[in-house]
Amino acid sequence: MDTIIVSHLRKYYSVHKKEPGLWKSLRSLVKRKYETVRAIDDINFRIGEGELIAFIGPNGAGKTTALKCLSGLLYPDSGFVSVLGYTPWDRKPAFLKEIAFVMGQKGQLWWDLPPMETFLLNKEIYEIPPPQFRQTLDELTELLEVADILKIQTRKLSLGQRMKCELIASLLHRPKVLFLDEPTIGLDVVMQKKIRDFIKSYNQKYHSTIILTSHYMSDVRELAKRVVVIDKGEIIFDGRLVEIVEKYTDHKLISVIFSKKIDKRELKRIGRIKKFSYPRAVVIVRKQLASLAAAELLKSFPVEDLKIEEPAIEDVIRALFTGKNSAE
Repeated sequence: MDTIIVSHLRKYYSVHKKEPGLWKSLRSLVKRKYETVRAIDDINFRIGEGELIAFIGPNGAGKTTALKCLSGLLYPDSGFVSVLGYTPWDRKPAFLKEIAFVMGQKGQLWWDLPPMETFLLNKEIYEIPPPQFRQTLDELTELLEVADILKIQTRKLSLGQRMKCELIASLLHRPKVLFLDEPTIGLDVVMQKKIRDFIKSYNQKYHSTIILTSHYMSDVRELAKRVVVIDKGEIIFDGRLVEIVEKYTDHKLISVIFSKKIDKRELKRIGRIKKFSYPRAVVIVRKQLASLAAAELLKSFPVEDLKIEEPAIEDVIRALFTGKNSAE
């Protein structure tokens, strides 16, 4: 069963363009130049119940705009969207009680009050029965290990602690659909890992449908089996993460450790040298020639260890957006 259905969704913006300088600023008061920005340009996809997918793309690709349309914060120019059977921009109370939108760069916690005050307010807004509220709060605080900070002023908490409390505030009503926009932005690697572990546990426990956007490929790798790649408002890939490597790379990396010193120039007949620092080297070879290249290395060089690897996901994604080969 599809929880989210998107068909031919479009959202365009008219942006005022102004040249610098006082005279041009005054002239723009009389005659303005506008440019149409295609934030979302005819996108289509479906997401099943309980699925956790990642939206990835460069800044300005349309990821956040898409999430705002799906949550009902923006009206699209055209297209059809169904989330849990609702039209999001109708903003019906029954729909709003089934979703949550967490933005890493914006918060809902009251700055001068403890997080617990925000939780109690949300309890009343979403009309959560007291037993359910207490049970959910206990589960979430235990998962995120924040029981000791709920009565401390929000402004005195660290960024990581605030992000954990933001998640709790958004999940107290047990939403069936969760939109996460850069939930780990600005956090250190330890805290990023804790947030990822929590998102994964929440998805498995409540079978919620989650759409995640992130610029951290570690978030995408660990959480999402399926990725939707957006660039300039268009979907350029929708499928399993491993398929991106298979589809958009034409080379492999051979990592080798030598048992004796060799002439670096000799390696050039195997492939392009990416790294060389004796006794280690990394050589780039065409995908279809990887096995032959490995055999030649073993035959002609004093090899102690050898491994054939796919290019890093980060390099492949970067190549998609820059138009350059991921080997470069």
